[in-house]
Amino acid sequence: MDVLLWIIAAVTLAVAEIFTTTLFLLMFSAGALAAAAAAGLGASVPAQGGVFVVASALTLVALRPVLLRHLRRSEPVGMGMATMQGASALVVEQVDTEHGMVRVDGELWQARSLEGFGTYAPGERVTILEVTDGTVVIWRDDLPGITDTNT
Repeated sequence: MDVLLWIIAAVTLAVAEIFTTTLFLLMFSAGALAAAAAAGLGASVPAQGGVFVVASALTLVALRPVLLRHLRRSEPVGMGMATMQGASALVVEQVDTEHGMVRVDGELWQARSLEGFGTYAPGERVTILEVTDGTVVIWRDDLPGITDTNT
């Protein structure tokens, strides 16, 4: 019966960790699993409690900092249209200052060129300057007058 109670405690703590995402309750869940193992081996209730405390403390001190470092080291994934700025695109339908179509990472996007920079023929490689109202504004790298796409 003690084994089942420790397993229920471990699962409850693990589910609660999903909502907190602090990697704190997960360490207590590991302690509860260790106590369940001790109960399964026939340990007394005080011994199970001791195993729970020791295992929880060890995972908090030894495992949690390593996991947190690993999670913080992960590069954030860019999302949204702002990440398209500076990306390369392929013209698939002639683009002028009014309309056109480009392919960006396999997706078709409506496009227009900058005012005064002419048209772009299908097959040309262009760079995305910005995304405005769901339309990409494009230009060629070799055009004079524009030196930084991040402004």
